[in-house]
Amino acid sequence: MVETVFAPWEDPNASPLISFKNVTKRFGSFVAIDDLTLDIYEQEFFALLGPSGCGKTTTLRMIAGFEPVNSGEIHLGGRQIDEVPAFERNMPMVFQSYALFPHLSIFENVAYGLRARKVENKVVKNEVDIALQLVNLVGLEGRYPGELSGGQQQRVALARALVLKPKIILFDEPLSNLDAKLRIQTRLEIKRVQKMLGITAIYVTHDQEEALSMSDQVVVMNKGKIVQVGPPEEIYNRPNSVFVADFIGNANFIDVDVLEVKDKTIVVNLQNQTLEINNSNSYHDIKVGEQVYLSIKPEAVNVTQNEAKFSGNLYSTSFLGANTEYEIEFENIVISSVQKNSESDLKTLTYGSEVSVDFNVDYLQIFRKE
Repeated sequence: MVETVFAPWEDPNASPLISFKNVTKRFGSFVAIDDLTLDIYEQEFFALLGPSGCGKTTTLRMIAGFEPVNSGEIHLGGRQIDEVPAFERNMPMVFQSYALFPHLSIFENVAYGLRARKVENKVVKNEVDIALQLVNLVGLEGRYPGELSGGQQQRVALARALVLKPKIILFDEPLSNLDAKLRIQTRLEIKRVQKMLGITAIYVTHDQEEALSMSDQVVVMNKGKIVQVGPPEEIYNRPNSVFVADFIGNANFIDVDVLEVKDKTIVVNLQNQTLEINNSNSYHDIKVGEQVYLSIKPEAVNVTQNEAKFSGNLYSTSFLGANTEYEIEFENIVISSVQKNSESDLKTLTYGSEVSVDFNVDYLQIFRKE
């Protein structure tokens, strides 16, 4: 019999590396973090995701020791660390602004933390060389930050954190200053190094693509509270609220009336037609006749000139290379559909043209009105 091997965050018997226990943080009368309880596990890539002002950076700063808690407790490996100063926590942070010393060479920037710990020169040389190898910056150690690209500077900041051999690295929106191509390259580099070294990464971002592509677990925050926490696939495919469905995946919402509630499906009225939707959430308390939100993601929509059950009018098109995004006026809102150009029969359509709309019901969801 083969023994099942769990990742630490999937193992029901594993103890968390970091725990928030009913933590509240206030700035004057403003409650930035409201009774937060959260577990983060060893070797996990954990993303804090949410809109500006939701509390994700404050959460990160409390982990680092930069912000004190007003109430509750933070534990590291079972030990309460609320009163442990930041310099004793060995949790280096990689910032959005890189925070490199412009007057120091790349070598000395990476070596800075080791110098502060009074590590002997021979060890410093060896450890910096290893760190630069990990982030593919060998040969650039004699240059200065101003001579490097933004992506290279961010990798220097990562090497400076790695050289301290931490169990945990904190990232505060580290890729926000990079262009789209560099963001993709750098996030792949961060993920590769994190997995190779088995480091726990806690990553703050407002970019859903970053969070979903990099993380083992994602926590979605809003107004200082956790809205949903889980693997990226669960957050995207099974959002637990209108807020998460709207924030993750660019969903649109239509008011529909419930016609029938079955064990595993729910039937609604859309354009005076019936539409049966898989019951991926719990609808036990929804009643026939109730008006609810129908959540529609772009991948749920197929637009065609062939005859279909539903119809709308072309609002706009956006060429995306291999794909085109079509926006359709449908039931007084605009819904999106992204389709491969090689398979599309819509190239001759003009603004306002009537089109047929099919739905992939696996990507539709129903939410009660909040």
